[in-house]
Amino acid sequence: MEQNLLEKTGKTLEEWKQLLAKQTFNKHGEYMTFLKKEHNVTHGFANFITLKFREADAASFSNEDLIANQYLKKENLKDIFNELDQHIKSLGSDVIVAPKKSAVSYKVKRQFALIQPSTKTRIDIGLKFNDKANTQRLETSGPFGAMCTHRVQITQPEQVDSELLNWLKEAYLEAK
Repeated sequence: MEQNLLEKTGKTLEEWKQLLAKQTFNKHGEYMTFLKKEHNVTHGFANFITLKFREADAASFSNEDLIANQYLKKENLKDIFNELDQHIKSLGSDVIVAPKKSAVSYKVKRQFALIQPSTKTRIDIGLKFNDKANTQRLETSGPFGAMCTHRVQITQPEQVDSELLNWLKEAYLEAK
C-alpha cells in the first residue's frame, strides 16, 4: 500500500504523518474519519495511514521488538518462550516465525502453533490439529477461536515436557 500511497492519495506516508501529528485525536477511528471526510482518503488507505502513524501495526516494529514488547512486565515467562521458540524452530528449516503484537505464530503451509503470554503468570500455546481429541491438558482452543484447535496453558518451565514437545511436532507435521 505504501508504494501506491502517493499516486492514490497525493501524499507520501511521511506527509500524511506530519498532517496527523497536528491533530489532537486519541482514537484510531477519529484519525480515520478525519482522513476520509476531510481528505477523501479511501477506507483502506485511511486505516493504513492511521496504523503507520500510531505505530499500531506489527510491521512498524522489528520481530525482536514485537517479542520484547510481549514480555514487558512478564519477564518471568521469557525463558519458557525461548525454550518453546527454539524447539519449534528446530522442527524444520521450513518453519516460518511470524511475531505479531500479542503472540508469535509458527507456520509451514498453514499455522500450526501460536505462543502468547496471556497473563503475567501464564503462556498459552495454541495448536492446530486436523482431528485430535481434547484432554484435561490439551484443552479446546478457547480465546484462539478458529486460529487453533487446542490450547495448552503453561505457568512453570517444567510444563515444557515431552508430551507438549510431541504435540508441537505432531501439529508441525500435520501442517506440512
